[in-house]
Amino acid sequence: MRAAAFLYPWDVVGDPRAAARLAELGLQQVTLAAAYHSTRALTPRHPRHRIVTARHSAVLYPPDPDRWAGRALRPYTQDWVADPDPFGTAARALTAAGLEVHSWVVLAHNSRLGADHPSSVVRNAYGDRYPWAPCIARPEVFDHLVRLAAEAAVRPGARGVELESCGWYGLAHLHGHDKVAGVGLGGAAEYLMSLCCCPVCLAGYAGLGLAEDEVPAAVRRALEPVWAGAAPPDGGGRAAEWAAVEELLGEETAGAVRAWRDRAAGALRRAVVHAVRDAAASAGVDGFRVLLHADPAPHRCGANAGVDPAAALACADGVVVPCTGDAAVRAAALGPFASRPAGTTLAANLTVVAGMGGSPGTLAADAAHAAALGADELRLYHAGLAGAADLAAVRGALRALNRSAGDRAQGSGAESAPPT
Repeated sequence: MRAAAFLYPWDVVGDPRAAARLAELGLQQVTLAAAYHSTRALTPRHPRHRIVTARHSAVLYPPDPDRWAGRALRPYTQDWVADPDPFGTAARALTAAGLEVHSWVVLAHNSRLGADHPSSVVRNAYGDRYPWAPCIARPEVFDHLVRLAAEAAVRPGARGVELESCGWYGLAHLHGHDKVAGVGLGGAAEYLMSLCCCPVCLAGYAGLGLAEDEVPAAVRRALEPVWAGAAPPDGGGRAAEWAAVEELLGEETAGAVRAWRDRAAGALRRAVVHAVRDAAASAGVDGFRVLLHADPAPHRCGANAGVDPAAALACADGVVVPCTGDAAVRAAALGPFASRPAGTTLAANLTVVAGMGGSPGTLAADAAHAAALGADELRLYHAGLAGAADLAAVRGALRALNRSAGDRAQGSGAESAPPT
């Protein structure tokens, strides 16, 4: 299986050994952040620092001023890496070490943009705004995300892109000093708290036959027992979540809401992928791959935005699917994509940082199970954050997988070759 690891530019910039260390793991690709949200990140091997604080969402390259001239929504630049083009510098070092570089672009997740432009964000049924979650149905946000994707994806040295949060973002957010877990919501109630009730979305619901205040009123009514202490009606799993949503809102209201949100998300995905492919063609980059970070349940929100599997794979070149957990988690995540079109990619995303809930020690077995479920590539989160013991386990697992692939090739009578 082709293996790639996620990485930040600051893991490489200023560390002359970083690229070689990554190549020694047995990777074929690095997925390198080009546009990313705020974070506080450990850099356990860097010779100059141990913590990098990215204070706000930013692009990690110099944006083109002509592309953004006259636009209220525009990307923010960074000042926490002492380099005018951190992505470019890191990409050149990684390429020189024999690693293929793909850009990693975060779209509908930007707290600073929402703080500076509060009318652009998701507004819940109670009127609360989510500054971290731009409303993708708003025309100004749609235009911004399409422009950002085209610019951030096709950077010099990149051979493809992976698009994170290319769809609806919602309530769930790894926020600093978060205090929202006092009432357990479950998947269905969290979905209701993620529904946007801004004027654009209310007009969208109305266009599908719902009364002006029907959606926020239905959400507030459905959630009142939860705030009063009742257990959330959620049986667990993707199908059960949606059945609970239909029970809470009523099938007709739930169907209209989902139709509006699916329409907005699908339009964004298609426009983003088209813009990226146009940018790659203009730059003369042949075979530029466009993958979506995706969840196979269309109602789900977040970094792995919910998609209809067939629609997503008719649009993009493949998907990257969250698979950290046990065998049942992987089967539920990968199974809906198993009958994908020929030539598309199904990448299993596995966390390999033990301190972040990953299991680097079982990587070889987990990867083999993912392959049996149809995955043809691996994504490892996250090579820059992992400690030495985690990386040693990754190195051993990738060697074992490569040996197994070579043995199978020899057993079939084919000439043994390294994975691609």
